[in-house]
Amino acid sequence: QVQLVESGGGLVQAWGSLRLSCAASGRTFRSSAMGWFRQATGKEREFVAFISTNGDLPNYADSVKCRFTISRDNAQNTVYLQMNSLKPEDTAVYYCAVRRIPYGSILRVSSYDYWGQGTQVTVSS
Repeated sequence: QVQLVESGGGLVQAWGSLRLSCAASGRTFRSSAMGWFRQATGKEREFVAFISTNGDLPNYADSVKCRFTISRDNAQNTVYLQMNSLKPEDTAVYYCAVRRIPYGSILRVSSYDYWGQGTQVTVSS
């Protein structure tokens, strides 16, 4: 069983920055790829960013590319999402997720096994 706890969300003005953290329990973190998703009110959960087990070849949704950066610290069992130049349309609940088995598209919710409870990010205009 893996438990994930997100933190770092909050209210920020447009063009501001936030850094989200996701702390994972369990010994499978280092062998698991990780993802960040978000869900705005009334919308489906959507892919934001992905990072492999060793941190290379990150992948981003087009809507956040060049603004967001995903990273991980395997010694701390933590994955991060640095969000810069935030826009009102980035407002959503942000979730981190564990992908233990490399099967299926990294863009799909169903390709991830465990989820955190989410952290709210609100960007004001």
